[in-house]
Amino acid sequence: MSIGVEDRLGAYLKARRTRLDPAALGFATQRRRTAGLRREEVAQRANISVTWYTWLEQGRGGAPSADVLDRIARALMLTDIEREHLFLLGLGRPPEVRYRAAEGVSPRLQRLLDALEFSPAIIKTATWDIVAWNRAAVAVLTDYGALPPDQRNVLRLMFGQSQVRAAQHDWESVARFVVGAFRADAARAGALSEVRQLVEELCRTSPEFEALWRENDVGAHGGGTKRLRHPTLGMLELEYSSFALEERPDLGMIVYNPVSPADAALIRTLMTEQKSAT
Repeated sequence: MSIGVEDRLGAYLKARRTRLDPAALGFATQRRRTAGLRREEVAQRANISVTWYTWLEQGRGGAPSADVLDRIARALMLTDIEREHLFLLGLGRPPEVRYRAAEGVSPRLQRLLDALEFSPAIIKTATWDIVAWNRAAVAVLTDYGALPPDQRNVLRLMFGQSQVRAAQHDWESVARFVVGAFRADAARAGALSEVRQLVEELCRTSPEFEALWRENDVGAHGGGTKRLRHPTLGMLELEYSSFALEERPDLGMIVYNPVSPADAALIRTLMTEQKSAT
């Protein structure tokens, strides 16, 4: 027998509530015939009627609203991926994005960056703040650790740091690309209000940024080729690829690889010399 959408939603709700500990949530545990919370307890935590919640578990009453699903998600203490699954079952679409500021990276992610010994790699937020990097990124791109945390932002570097600007082979094209991709990332993450202050600051300090921002272009940041004028190594050509982090949807990783063996050799030599000097 096939299971309808409503039945799948009801089965999922029941499975989630039976995994919760009543005692940990302040409910009495005596005279319970099944594990987990009762329907009325979920309804109480979600601030919805017991009848409405019961209908949802029974596949009755039609599609719930996004607000009801959000309340139920909080009541059942769902993770982000569980909340998304709840919306897909209940409404056939994922929930609206809720932006959360990044809180750094785990030691495991930092070890991943460090394992890319000769490939510059960074991890950035949806608002293009750089929160982690490896030694190769310091040697080839920018010494992010030498900057104050609030200055480790790609747009602030691109439009406010003369050495970063000078390093770009075609600054105007790169700047246009960065602004369009930044706008798309911020909107996708639901962070347009969070970047308002940064945008206003850059519009005041950089007429070039203001002109590009007013064009309202958007773009993707999947991958491509980047040419850099390195102060020691000269012109470098790097391929870059962007990766989403399944465990941290608020972050993205960008890895750069030298296009030619000659460029790779130059980077290895530079890093070996820097390591010996320290």
